[in-house]
Amino acid sequence: MLEMLEIKTTRTQNSRLSSVDFENLSFGKYFSDHMLVADYADGKWQSCEIVPYGNFSLDPATSVLHYGQAIFEGIKAYKFADGTVSIFRPDKNWERFNKSASRLEMPEVPQEIFMDGLKQLLDLDRDWVPSADGTSLYIRPFMFATEVALGVHPSISYKFVVITGPVGAYYSKPLKLKVETHYTRAADGGVGFSKNAGNYALSLYPTKIANDEGFDQLMWTDAKEHKYIEEAGTANLVFRIGDTIITPHGDTILHGVTRRTIIELAEHFGYKAEQRKVSVQELIEGIEKGIVLEAFAAGTAATITPISTIGYEGKLYELPGAEGRSFSDKVLKYLNDLRYGRIADEFGWNFIV
Repeated sequence: MLEMLEIKTTRTQNSRLSSVDFENLSFGKYFSDHMLVADYADGKWQSCEIVPYGNFSLDPATSVLHYGQAIFEGIKAYKFADGTVSIFRPDKNWERFNKSASRLEMPEVPQEIFMDGLKQLLDLDRDWVPSADGTSLYIRPFMFATEVALGVHPSISYKFVVITGPVGAYYSKPLKLKVETHYTRAADGGVGFSKNAGNYALSLYPTKIANDEGFDQLMWTDAKEHKYIEEAGTANLVFRIGDTIITPHGDTILHGVTRRTIIELAEHFGYKAEQRKVSVQELIEGIEKGIVLEAFAAGTAATITPISTIGYEGKLYELPGAEGRSFSDKVLKYLNDLRYGRIADEFGWNFIV
């Protein structure tokens, strides 16, 4: 067994745990008592420690505030009935985090800092992990440039941080999505596959327009022709057309861990699974013909959220109701049973703390 990284820990003297209403958890409202912090400078990682959750002090010329070198991940931990705490597939998030880092010319985070840091942080704050179905501990690793200097160049220093907090469902009802045919989320050769802050910032204005029109989110399309479906911005998209499970694929799309898991489970359950381009025309015609049996958003925050309505060029297209969601319901039940420790972990996806 590999020796675990020794991480200096400073415990909080004022736990906020008693202030949390675990019966009414919203998403992103509560934050646990501690956070992991590591600093990169002079070409190497200099320190790694767990400290009480608290503010940072930044110089006004800190690089991230001007040039946007900032990336993050989303992971969830769950509590079994016997109190065991398990993180779902964090190794895949570590791999994707470093792909994002490389694309933004940031240093990769060593596996021992990421994985050992998660394990020791969650062990310390295990009482913050809720146990009710539909709840989890959301884990947010992120990294940002810290060099104090103006001028467009990669920062020479960075801070890697992990914060956590108990959460309920991100979406509480089926989604109504608008197919976006004007604004662009990502372009070929860009950073669409990376989980960087800028991808989310540029989505806010067009999403607000869609919200004002009565939609919950956008269904982004390709930048060149607005012909092919990409993702929903906060989640990947998955369709069941006949008995084939299909998800859009390409370098403009975030390669989600939940999306990957769904494809692997589809094949395990005997479905044909495809990762390929999906045109808006194929989707709309499939809905009209009645062969699009399910459509849902998939992501760490969203988990699996059904899509009820798709708006395109001023017309609304309705998806089958709850009675037709045999595949997504089966996957969601399997994932819930696995992540809460109710069934055997045959794939080795649970990372026990």
